[in-house]
Amino acid sequence: MPILVMKFGGTSVANLDRIRRAAKRVGVEVAKGYDVIVIVSAMSGKTNELVGWVNETSPLFDAREYDAVVSSGENVTAGLMALTLQEMDVPARSWQGWQVPLKTNDSHAAARIEEIPTDNILAKFGEGMRVAVVAGFQGIGPDGRITTLGRGGSDTTAVAFAAAFEAERCDIYTDVDGVYTTDPRICSKARKLDKIAFEEMLELASLGAKVLQTRSVELAMRFGVRLRVLSSFEEQSDDAGTLVCAEEDIMESNVVAGVAYSRDEAKLTLISVADRPGIAAIIFSALSDAGVNVDMIVQNIAEEGRTDMTFSCPTSEVARAEQALAAIKDDGVLNFAEVIADEAVAKISVVGIGMRSQSGVAARMFKVLSDEGINIKVITTSEIKISVLIDRKYMELAVQALHDAFELDKAS
Repeated sequence: MPILVMKFGGTSVANLDRIRRAAKRVGVEVAKGYDVIVIVSAMSGKTNELVGWVNETSPLFDAREYDAVVSSGENVTAGLMALTLQEMDVPARSWQGWQVPLKTNDSHAAARIEEIPTDNILAKFGEGMRVAVVAGFQGIGPDGRITTLGRGGSDTTAVAFAAAFEAERCDIYTDVDGVYTTDPRICSKARKLDKIAFEEMLELASLGAKVLQTRSVELAMRFGVRLRVLSSFEEQSDDAGTLVCAEEDIMESNVVAGVAYSRDEAKLTLISVADRPGIAAIIFSALSDAGVNVDMIVQNIAEEGRTDMTFSCPTSEVARAEQALAAIKDDGVLNFAEVIADEAVAKISVVGIGMRSQSGVAARMFKVLSDEGINIKVITTSEIKISVLIDRKYMELAVQALHDAFELDKAS
């Protein structure tokens, strides 16, 4: 029988009533003739509770024991989902990561999937099991211990299973009914997209859209897994939600597919840095070693052998960045004057595969922001994305103005 992967996030399995609702959706697909692999998250709020217990018990915790504790939330959900399906006379069995086995590397709390053998689950399908309920977010490392994939890892689990089992589709059930042109909470004109290309979704996910985890989209694009994002709380039709697919599967699309934003950004500027080869390598190696996730980088024109260098990072990493820069400030090579941090900025991005073949998107974006009196602090571009840093107080205005300017409320 064809295989379908269905993933249910924490809000979709937050209590027994919601688990029953999700199980009914699984039953519908089984009735259509699918063998189904269901990937489940922990009940909403449970992972945070477990992490809190670990931190309270051992602030400098052993990552192997951290994984043993936090993975337990998914195990509970998987068992309850299997029991619920059995009560509906649907042959189901729960599977923990080590039972599949989902094999990962040994990076506890941030493991990468290396292999998903299909023999065990396919054998059970052959014996009459119709649904395999798999605990998401977890696997087994080379040492035989439980590993976890990091936050959002259940999305990655679902896509990896869809690739390994050559599933017809991977349905991601969440608390939203699809991917929107921007955040509907900020722009009332935001429109749900019927389809979006992998590359567009990857950019939107990395730029702050919370619908899908970035690694899951990367994996889907690599293996050509068709993803569908749906709501757990609305009645479904065959064309419900948003399909994330290859660019060639989209007949026509707007030049810009969506406007993304990231509220918690900071801009740091190193004043009067020595302008010679190797300086940038020293700076950004130190930041990398400190675990600072640098995004946008700009270097000013040099004067008399000195220059200013600006970069952005999440506001939560500013202290680490400042500490790393202070450690290399007076090493006799950099000797920059000071670091100025601006923690009141936001990143606004427009994304679209249509930008490859149409010019003028950047000019239009900058004109819109100018007309609204919004000053651009930093700019970065890629083939299908333009991002700018602006004052955070203008974030919502910028999102709304750009959404209107590119007419994203209208289908192509």
